[in-house]
Amino acid sequence: MENKKELVVSAIENGTVIDHIPTESVYQAIRILGLEKYKDEVLIGNHLDSGKLGKKGIIKIKNKHFSDDEISKIALVAPFATIIDIENYKVVRKSNAEIPDHIENFVRCANPKCITNAEVVPTRFDVVDKENLKLRCHYCEKFTTKETIKFSE
Repeated sequence: MENKKELVVSAIENGTVIDHIPTESVYQAIRILGLEKYKDEVLIGNHLDSGKLGKKGIIKIKNKHFSDDEISKIALVAPFATIIDIENYKVVRKSNAEIPDHIENFVRCANPKCITNAEVVPTRFDVVDKENLKLRCHYCEKFTTKETIKFSE
């Protein structure tokens, strides 16, 4: 009997593949992108072997392409992710998620006394450390880190 080591998953005609997601960040990526409510096919693989990460996660989303803001969200939880756009079963674009220098509107300030948590004010952060993910709030100047980051609903 032959020992098979891979699972064959059907290719998507149009959509996006997010590859090289750290295993601990897969479900966080799904939540921040709102994929639990997405009404088309979403394939999630986790703890898959990876030469780059040791173990990785992957998400395939049919008929969905992401905006720059959404890719910035992915970068915050999966800074080494590869975003692969598929059209007519072919790779048309492949890029790496990159943490931007500034983040607006989708991260909540970790300081409960910040004006953004008390009033309807859009959040704004400067990214002061991309490697360790450290954000400084534009309003209260408190830091939000990888351990304290929360995304707006």
